[in-house]
Amino acid sequence: MPTLRDLIGDGRVHVLDGAMGTMLYSRGVFVNVCYDELSLTQPALVREVHESYVKAGAEILETNTFGANPLKLSSHGLEEQTEAINRAAASLARQASKGQALVVGAIGPLGIRLEPWGPTAREEAIAFFSRQVRGLVDGGVDGFVLETFSDIHELEAALCAIKPLSDLPIIAQMTVGQDGNTSYGTSVEAIAQRLTELGADVVGLNCSVGPAAMLDAIERMVEVTSRPLSAQPNAGLPRAVDDRRIYLASPDYMGSYARRLIQAGARFVGGCCGTTPDHIRKIHAYVASLQPRLVAAGAAFESRAPGGAEPVPLAQRSGLGRKLASGDWISTVEIPPPRGWNPAEMIEQCRELREAGVDGLNVLDSARAQSRMGVIPAALILQREVGIETVFHYTCRDRNMLGMLSDLLGAAAGGLRNVLIVTGDPPAMGPYPDSTAVFDIDSIGLTNLLHRLNQGLDPGGNSIGEPTRYVVGVALNQGAELERELERFAWKVEAGADFAVTQPVFDPDGLERFLRRARSPIPVIAGIWPLTSLRNAEFLANEVPGVEVTPAIIDRMRRAQELGSAAARAEGVAIAAEMVEAVKDLVQGVQVSAPGGRVRAALEVLGSLKA
Repeated sequence: MPTLRDLIGDGRVHVLDGAMGTMLYSRGVFVNVCYDELSLTQPALVREVHESYVKAGAEILETNTFGANPLKLSSHGLEEQTEAINRAAASLARQASKGQALVVGAIGPLGIRLEPWGPTAREEAIAFFSRQVRGLVDGGVDGFVLETFSDIHELEAALCAIKPLSDLPIIAQMTVGQDGNTSYGTSVEAIAQRLTELGADVVGLNCSVGPAAMLDAIERMVEVTSRPLSAQPNAGLPRAVDDRRIYLASPDYMGSYARRLIQAGARFVGGCCGTTPDHIRKIHAYVASLQPRLVAAGAAFESRAPGGAEPVPLAQRSGLGRKLASGDWISTVEIPPPRGWNPAEMIEQCRELREAGVDGLNVLDSARAQSRMGVIPAALILQREVGIETVFHYTCRDRNMLGMLSDLLGAAAGGLRNVLIVTGDPPAMGPYPDSTAVFDIDSIGLTNLLHRLNQGLDPGGNSIGEPTRYVVGVALNQGAELERELERFAWKVEAGADFAVTQPVFDPDGLERFLRRARSPIPVIAGIWPLTSLRNAEFLANEVPGVEVTPAIIDRMRRAQELGSAAARAEGVAIAAEMVEAVKDLVQGVQVSAPGGRVRAALEVLGSLKA
């Protein structure tokens, strides 16, 4: 039996297998089951699928381990069995091959964002992948297939996990959309070039798109790399049929496109989601008489991602940036957008704030999962109608990365320059507990994204033309678990933050302790919240994450409330003014909230500061 390295070097076309999940589902395995664990719990079922692909003509079998990394297995409570599951899966595929096919260990993404888009460090990712690699090597694989990656940095981490543990060949495949780009915007040409540089033995694509779109992508990749190419398309795009997602591309259709893929230059062809042994049988039949197109090394490709431009100096990006850079004191007021569509009341109140001399308006983005007007249109309206600079808060909840990118490019085009990034609370914390959430990247990842935009680059490293001019703020939660928040704050600074805003300060000593430990290299602005009543104080203390209202302040508000609502509001303003006085030597400014959108309390705090 030839080795995988023999197949890579023989210049001929070879057939990979098709989908494992599709076949297991068709045999009655529900989608809420851990398919990777079936190699331990139902080995006969998995072996049967492998055997059906061997009979259909597959020369290379993929192990049933696409999601068998510790992170994905942890959602089923199986992370401790990582090595055992991978070892068993490799052994099963080896038994099923009966010497007629080679076995490659399938490794998919971790299911989380890596730095710079998420909190998981590259070294952590390598450690997760290494556990999977060890199990596959122990099970006796002939090589590895890295598949369905959309982040080139994550695939690189998987490669780095394999290299010290095994010298077996690696097939490295990424997934792209109909436009031939990953979800990060990385082009297929850049994919081919980078995978070649990383030392993958075979480079290619799988999943996401059907044969037609993959053919276009392979034709582009073949021009820029001399490495053998692989292609494993889905059986077309899925369609909803009677509440099920069905792949409708027929075996004949897949077979005919396999011929075109081979003629375009693919050397390893197979199938991904929706493909069955019938599809692989047709592909094998078309492969029998075809040879791949021979292509010279694609050294002429020069469209590599640019290194990025130097960001515009902070003082030249906005009025806020100018004050931050010069060390001037900053006073802003935080207001929510209106609950409805009519901004008239918001505009009138903000005109009053402008007349009072505030430096800017902080426009909230409903971080606590409440429904209001969108923050970007609200900020644009205020800058146009009131003539004062805004800082729009932007929460990561309910937006995927591409949606965020579109929002931020549009906001920059509209003239917005200052943004405060927050991760946001889950919808269950708002009044709509049945709502679902999207947390594609967190505030650290989004800060990285904005830093790239300020260098003129999108997440895939592609030029966006002129760089954006964002002044990027991040939230600082001085009341959270200290070591964890210090670590996250350091990551935010490293990601490119220009300033930080604290949670509402009711414990100046706690803020001082935090800042002493943090030694912040960026300006810090203190959040100030004028309490309006005892109920407001108790609500902040008990129901708003990250806000720490001390018992002494609760007691003060209780005594004031006994004298009436006016006395309670006056006490809230007095407490806020005391907080500013206590922290003024620690911070470069204040962000005063207007509780419930009522700016009177904020104006009274600002008035007391002037006095």
